[in-house]
Amino acid sequence: MKVIGFSGYSGSGKTTLVEQLIVHLRAAGQRVSVVKHAHHAFDIDHEGKDSWRHRQAGAFEVVIASDRRLAKIREYDTIAAPTVHELIAELSPCDWVLVEGFKRAELHKIEVWRAQTGQPVQYPQDPFIVAVCTDSRPLPVPTALPVLDLNDVGTVANFLEFDSSRYEYQAPPHDPSAR
Repeated sequence: MKVIGFSGYSGSGKTTLVEQLIVHLRAAGQRVSVVKHAHHAFDIDHEGKDSWRHRQAGAFEVVIASDRRLAKIREYDTIAAPTVHELIAELSPCDWVLVEGFKRAELHKIEVWRAQTGQPVQYPQDPFIVAVCTDSRPLPVPTALPVLDLNDVGTVANFLEFDSSRYEYQAPPHDPSAR
């Protein structure tokens, strides 16, 4: 499976770009999964539902399944931050994994940047960034990296597909102390 990250600050357009790439890659016959970084106490469950009640009763994991979908909710006893690699390991086989967030992850990433966010660029300090995707020109720091048009998902997909073997995922050696 191939893995590519999308990093950038809130409001930069990461979610929209990932959404459009999913549609584009699926139309090309690719199976696509997403790993998304969320902040703090997000929830996909609702008070009063059976699965919510199981979690409230103290279940470590609750797996909800039907003939159409599956969801797994894991409750940590203490604050834990799974690494992107641990989350990728949870996925079923697929062609592409699009990782949204995880700015500091050691995996190939495309930085999504917009001047209007007022945030700095990350590419000068992050050796894992392979391209910058933006609708803002000029960039505040010159770069030799490819600069992709944020409003042209086809160009972004072509960039990924052109050298797709570059994104073949290799899990890092297991290190139980690494978080």
